[in-house]
Amino acid sequence: MSEVHKAALAKGREEGRIVRHYLEGLEAAKPRRGRKRTPDSIRRRLATIDSTMAGTDPLARLHLIEEKQRLEDELNTTGTTVDLPALEKNFIKVARLYGERKGISYSAWRKVGVSAAVLQKAEIARTRR
Repeated sequence: MSEVHKAALAKGREEGRIVRHYLEGLEAAKPRRGRKRTPDSIRRRLATIDSTMAGTDPLARLHLIEEKQRLEDELNTTGTTVDLPALEKNFIKVARLYGERKGISYSAWRKVGVSAAVLQKAEIARTRR
């Protein structure tokens, strides 16, 4: 394998990583339905689960353990912020070439949540050329 080929593969992997991180950032920043939970409300619910778990039947305990695990995971990820503007900036640099190379249409980008403004900045046309 030539050095040029290796460099092209590395560039493709890097562009794919940038696109993936941006799309993951969009997903993480997407508003969720319902009332937002705070770290304090999560801790209160965890305390309630701990206090009621001993006196429950095995099936109810199973459900409480599962809820506790989900709440602990949520508590561990609460406060983790995504630097969406930085991800967007990198995405704009590589999206057009990546999309052309992989055959990704404007509508496909839109369906995964990329805004029209970002696609315009990335110079991705509404129609294929």
